[in-house]
Amino acid sequence: MASSSGPLNEELQCSICLDVFTDPVTTPCGHNFCRTCLSKCWTNTQTCFCPFCKETFSRRPDLKINTTLREVVQHFKEKLDLGESEVFCDICDERKQKAVKSCLMCQSSYCDDHLELHLRVPRLKKHTLINAVENLEDYICQKHERPLEMFCRDDQTCVCLFCTEGEHRTHNTVPIEEESQEEKTQTDEQQMIQKRMKKIQEIKHSVKPRKPITSNDSFLTSSRTVHISNGMIIGLGVLLVAVLIIFPKQYTKCSSLNSLSHTKNWTEISSVSDVYVLKRALTELRKTHETLNEKISQTGLKFVQKFAVDVNLDPDTVNPYLILSDDGKQVSHGHIERNVPKNPKRFDYTVCVLAKQGFSSGRFYYEVQVKGKTGWSLGVARESINRKGEIILTPDNGYWTVWLRNENQYSARDDPSVSLSLRVKPEKVGVFVDYEEGLVSFYDVGSRSHIYSFTGQTFTEKLYPYFSPGLNDKGKNSKPLIITRVY
Repeated sequence: MASSSGPLNEELQCSICLDVFTDPVTTPCGHNFCRTCLSKCWTNTQTCFCPFCKETFSRRPDLKINTTLREVVQHFKEKLDLGESEVFCDICDERKQKAVKSCLMCQSSYCDDHLELHLRVPRLKKHTLINAVENLEDYICQKHERPLEMFCRDDQTCVCLFCTEGEHRTHNTVPIEEESQEEKTQTDEQQMIQKRMKKIQEIKHSVKPRKPITSNDSFLTSSRTVHISNGMIIGLGVLLVAVLIIFPKQYTKCSSLNSLSHTKNWTEISSVSDVYVLKRALTELRKTHETLNEKISQTGLKFVQKFAVDVNLDPDTVNPYLILSDDGKQVSHGHIERNVPKNPKRFDYTVCVLAKQGFSSGRFYYEVQVKGKTGWSLGVARESINRKGEIILTPDNGYWTVWLRNENQYSARDDPSVSLSLRVKPEKVGVFVDYEEGLVSFYDVGSRSHIYSFTGQTFTEKLYPYFSPGLNDKGKNSKPLIITRVY
């Protein structure tokens, strides 16, 4: 950024990129760096150190953006009028037109005329468009050359979908839009809390002890004598007022809080029963927040669930020993070979069935209930697979699957096969496919955790959801596979 190099103050300059700070963070030794610059510096290293003074840290510091410094930098940029330069269309041959959109998939910028294909062609309509930017590489994963669609909350950095299946597999990742909205919400809440904290201080100073319970009064509870002072009672009252002021109404809608009198002045507590009411209310409030935190953490599947599709089992492909439900949503293994029409699409040996719906582009996702089963196989298969005789489930043969055998032996049918160690037994499995990315991923819907992913695949024909309920095994594995609705 040449325009800033002249008057740029040294305190506002990152010593790594030698440019004005972007999202500055501060190390424990007190030096400041761009968040991205420092993250790259610490990539693939076991010992974290300060790039400026070389001080090493025993563990990776939990870095937060220095909001004060960021505001100073923003003010500095505005003062120098450091705006974005104009972005021009990459397709225009002669006179370059101003670009209106940039495509993260094509990694190009387009004017109104050349953007038309992205708005009309079905395959291009699935691409991710953003307002035209000059530095498109900042929006692309440098490792996988894919759009940065996700945000890793553990490392505080943007990542692509491949990253979430690799080194960020066990991290807390969410769609970038969700993180942006949450940051805005947190900022608004912080401002609200700061304003209302002043109100709490005013209440605190205005509270005067009342006489009915003195510092020498006591009461019996659980065979113990508990002494309550005026100060303790006033403290509880102020704490409850703080809770009611700071937290939004939807966080305090629990039974104890609703039972509190809204006409009573809770800064003036005059009885032991008041103390019990306050304690009960605060206990319920804590439980409510624990529940909310749990719900907030269960967002890992939200991204792929947006691509849910409705699939039905295809009777033309089903093995004669399998039984389909009338609605085409369930399949189980029977004991008798049924008399079914001959069909080149039918599996005659392997007990499996495909979905009616095939997909040759984009992303799709579906969920299958596997509860109560001791064996099953799920995944996708390409259209040209061999359906006659014995089948070997591998990607080279056109199958991308995960299976369960002998009640607790899970494996991904890769080449070679990969044994899977799952913490809990899945009762519902989600299957996600990104056709263009060559990605097939499996999820435990109940625990909202990732099971396995086939990455870097090349798809050239239609893919069909694949289901095998396994053999009945004398009734031990009689439960059906059930295609369920995605919520």
